[in-house]
Amino acid sequence: MARILLTVLVLALTIGAAIHSDISAADVGRAIALVGFGMVLVVVIRVLVTLFLSEAWRQLTLPEARPTFRECFNLRLVRDGVNGLLPAAQIGGDVVGARLLARSGAAPAPAAASVVADVFVQMATQFLFTLAGLLLLVWLGRGGVLAAAIGWGLVAAIPVLVVMALAQRRGFADIVLRVLRKLAGGREWRAFAAADAFYAALASIRQRRTGLFASAGLHLLAWLVGSAEVYVALHLMGHPVTIAEAIIIESLGHAVRSAAFAVPGAVGVQEGGYVLLCALFGVPAEPAIAMSLVKRVADLVLGIPGLLIWMQREWRPSGPSADRLEGTEK
Repeated sequence: MARILLTVLVLALTIGAAIHSDISAADVGRAIALVGFGMVLVVVIRVLVTLFLSEAWRQLTLPEARPTFRECFNLRLVRDGVNGLLPAAQIGGDVVGARLLARSGAAPAPAAASVVADVFVQMATQFLFTLAGLLLLVWLGRGGVLAAAIGWGLVAAIPVLVVMALAQRRGFADIVLRVLRKLAGGREWRAFAAADAFYAALASIRQRRTGLFASAGLHLLAWLVGSAEVYVALHLMGHPVTIAEAIIIESLGHAVRSAAFAVPGAVGVQEGGYVLLCALFGVPAEPAIAMSLVKRVADLVLGIPGLLIWMQREWRPSGPSADRLEGTEK
């Protein structure tokens, strides 16, 4: 609740500051009003995106303990709700998702490994999506300094992806574990055994190439479908953009939001990013800010149920459930 109130407060301050920069808060409000019941369509698009992301995660779980699609969807809501509405630096929800998956009956190591693999695939596909948006922007002859800045940002992201990929390799784990065991005087601590099981689960996930490619494809499809939020919102506000332009705004908006990972919800940063990106295609600041607020409404509509599911799961005793593991479905 505090995070939700903080989001509303910072947005109010952002709009207030915009008033002194010749951006009319009244015009922002009118732009949002133009969306009207179209807000429902934006939420439906977000639900579709979440469905694709849920199945993408499910494809990375091991077959012997694969959760049902419904369970993955519920826990995806939890992950996105915690990441988007709580001060968790956009990673706390993934930790909660892994823990709740383990509480539902999956072994802890494979549950954690599936989330780590999913986060990596998500980052890698967002990188590709942003790269595609940047190439589209250059092809259209737009961007200039902004395109160069995003390009350098993508270059800087490559080492991060490489390190994340190496960190999931057993060879890297063996080096770390050998050092830790030497420091521990040769004693086999339970933490080391858990680390072995975790990296073994990651190795099994990597060996299932079909699942990896399916997950990557579903992630990319989710990002593309998410571009429809921009397309629909701006059309309803009377500032239509082409499909290519919507993809550029959405993909580069992902980059701006990711760069602001330390800011809870990228509050303010997201709005400023959309103002810059929409200006490239002649969309004024007011509808750009309004579009960002419409997307935040979708965040709340799906995020609040995710937080409620989390609370309900925390209060319920842990253990296998007959309707949450694929092997026990009736």
